[in-house]
Amino acid sequence: MDIGALLTSAGINIAICVVLLSLYSILRKQPSNVSVYFMRRLISEQIKPDPFGLERLVPSASWIVRAWQATNEDILAAGGVDALVFLRIVVFSIRIFIIAAMICVFLVLPVNYYGHAMPHNEIYAESPEVFTIGNVKEGSKWFWTHCLALYVISCSACVLLYFEYKSISKMRLAHITGSPVNPSHFTVLVRAIPWSRDHSYSKSVENFFSTYYPASYVSHQMVYRASRVDKLMKDAEKMYRMLKTIESQSKESYLPCLCGGTTHSFTALNIEEESVKSKTSDDGLQPSQREKLEKKDVEKIYKKLKTIELQNKESSMPCLCGGILRSFKVPKTEVENVEHKANSDGLQPSQTDKERPAAFVFFRTRYDAVVAAQVLQSSNPMLWVTQLAPEPNDVYWSNLSIPYKQVWLRKIATLLGAIVFMFVFLLPVTFVQGLTQLDQLRQTFPFLRGILKQKFMNQLVTGYLPSVILMLFMYAVPPTMMLFSTIEGAVSRSERKKSACTKVLYFTIWNVFFVNVLSGSIIRQLSVFSSVRDIPTQLAKAVPTQATFFTTYVLTSGWASLSAEVIQLFPFLCNWFKRFILRKQEEPCSSSALTFPHHTEIPRLLLFGLLGFTCSIMAPLILPPLLVYFFLAFLVYRNQILNVYVPKYDSGGLFWPIVHNTTIFSLVLTQVIALGVFGIKRSPVASGFTIPLILLTLLFNEYCRQRFSPVFKRSPAQVLIEKDRQDENFGRAEEIYKLLRTAYCQFPLLCPDVSTSQDLSIPGNSGQNKDHESSQDPESPNPGNQLVKLNE
Repeated sequence: MDIGALLTSAGINIAICVVLLSLYSILRKQPSNVSVYFMRRLISEQIKPDPFGLERLVPSASWIVRAWQATNEDILAAGGVDALVFLRIVVFSIRIFIIAAMICVFLVLPVNYYGHAMPHNEIYAESPEVFTIGNVKEGSKWFWTHCLALYVISCSACVLLYFEYKSISKMRLAHITGSPVNPSHFTVLVRAIPWSRDHSYSKSVENFFSTYYPASYVSHQMVYRASRVDKLMKDAEKMYRMLKTIESQSKESYLPCLCGGTTHSFTALNIEEESVKSKTSDDGLQPSQREKLEKKDVEKIYKKLKTIELQNKESSMPCLCGGILRSFKVPKTEVENVEHKANSDGLQPSQTDKERPAAFVFFRTRYDAVVAAQVLQSSNPMLWVTQLAPEPNDVYWSNLSIPYKQVWLRKIATLLGAIVFMFVFLLPVTFVQGLTQLDQLRQTFPFLRGILKQKFMNQLVTGYLPSVILMLFMYAVPPTMMLFSTIEGAVSRSERKKSACTKVLYFTIWNVFFVNVLSGSIIRQLSVFSSVRDIPTQLAKAVPTQATFFTTYVLTSGWASLSAEVIQLFPFLCNWFKRFILRKQEEPCSSSALTFPHHTEIPRLLLFGLLGFTCSIMAPLILPPLLVYFFLAFLVYRNQILNVYVPKYDSGGLFWPIVHNTTIFSLVLTQVIALGVFGIKRSPVASGFTIPLILLTLLFNEYCRQRFSPVFKRSPAQVLIEKDRQDENFGRAEEIYKLLRTAYCQFPLLCPDVSTSQDLSIPGNSGQNKDHESSQDPESPNPGNQLVKLNE
């Protein structure tokens, strides 16, 4: 590959970016696309479409200006702490690579280019290798420039990391102290509740915490296996939203009149009271539960549905004065579908809302909850396992039914699955590497020799096509890792996304960096890793030669992916299909909104950071396109956070330790590769100065681990006690207890009414005085299933 192939790849990606960004600036102005490009604002505020004009069809940069002018307070209000921390990753990358670009482009790059006394061609015809450290002759006295640049980049990165870690730690503490009352601060998730023949899980929880935490235990809420009743309620809610949308679109009425008016006449839905009762007559619930479900909740939903009319058939009749008479009839298909689901469940009392060996336990203060979550509850660590509960909107309910004894087995199984998937992925990576080597490609595919003789096709195949193929294969990685994280048994959505983020990060670093650097084939990979002592030397030889491929990968996977991110192609096509093919228009709701994909975007940023660090002194040509990517990412992600993504939970910046550790790894890897290069090039002075730099970087990482990392693992008692005292002084106890009653409700329609609940401020009173029998062991196929109402 020559510089011409690199410029061809850059030109293609620049054209793609310009086209997609211009198209986005037009599409976002169309009223039909408001739910795609302004979902967050559409849910939180009313958006009035602009009147039609030619400016709707003309590209503009107004969205860039608004994204640039947004403050940190705007980002915090729109996306929470997690969104602000993500943007801090981008800002950190911009700062460190501006420093790296200044010193490497103006100091290191000339040394690399003139490292050999040789005649040079025109820049367009030069090989990219002449711009790398491999072009510097052995024993050159100019290696001090590379060592100096390495020191400057490493020290600058450590200083910036320190201040970022310190700032985000304060931000996390402010999130704990300054946020409204969070039920998760008072709640402990208890798993592996021991089964007893004598009483139910609920009674076991009550007895245990009333005995060992009599002054701080308030109440608890059991976890139940999800049933068809829950799915029925979700279907009813979905149908209600759909009908409500149609009703809002059919407010105008058209009646035959003498002045040219028109009207709609409707045939209303015939939902009889017996239809509501039939939904719960055969569901297998206990009498008291069925009575509550019928009289209070289901009847309420279907009474709402009864008032909404659905357009099914439109017939047009001429009016006396030219108007149109339109009559509408509403089919009972949707209602009958929901009724059929309810009546055909065949649910029996032993199969409905099964009680599981897990519960949310509520405490009087935050400090009491933290103490109960961190101590060992039993002499058997596999029983009464406690942890701080996630936020109510963050709970992943389906995984709470997994027996705790299976969790460690699931983690091992998913780890093995991820490793197997990682090695299977070697096949497309090896194929991509074959495309970058023109001679090998001609030998493998002789029929391509005539095509590859054309200069443009040669540059296209070797410069652009490999990175595109690798990027397309990489799109399958995040969904696969998210599936593995779900099987792993994560109890919260943020924990699942964090686990998926870590897996995707390891996967991309291994396959995109190490496999591409160290291999031309799978056999060669195995031979490289058979000798661990040769790894620095092999990296030192391979990284400069692969720097051009990494540059094209930044152009393709970086620039083009940002353009695809801002245009939201898949949501746009789905919205277009619903509106113009299915003729459906639904009201926006938070349940259908997108959340920020941390598990895909954070690994991409960190991978590009790794490529920037490792190639900075080896092949500085990667730094300008990398800086362009980070500047564009800063604008694109701010725009998406402000307008598109809806935060459903906030982990308080728990992703930052992953960023810090990966950055330290990138720095140490860069220093090890530089040490290998200096050894190959016979520069003992540069090698001698590099070894202390590695040790200092590791010491800095250990200091940060001791100084800041505990804040992201545990909450300080000082902060919690001060918050508890403030609540006590301002008399917020009753407000907090009322909030806890319905915060963790697995089945919202079965939640207890606050007005009928007992006072939770009495220490040790759980309000659950009835003993609900569990007749089976939790590990058996049919465990007990009694439904317990909190504080009944």
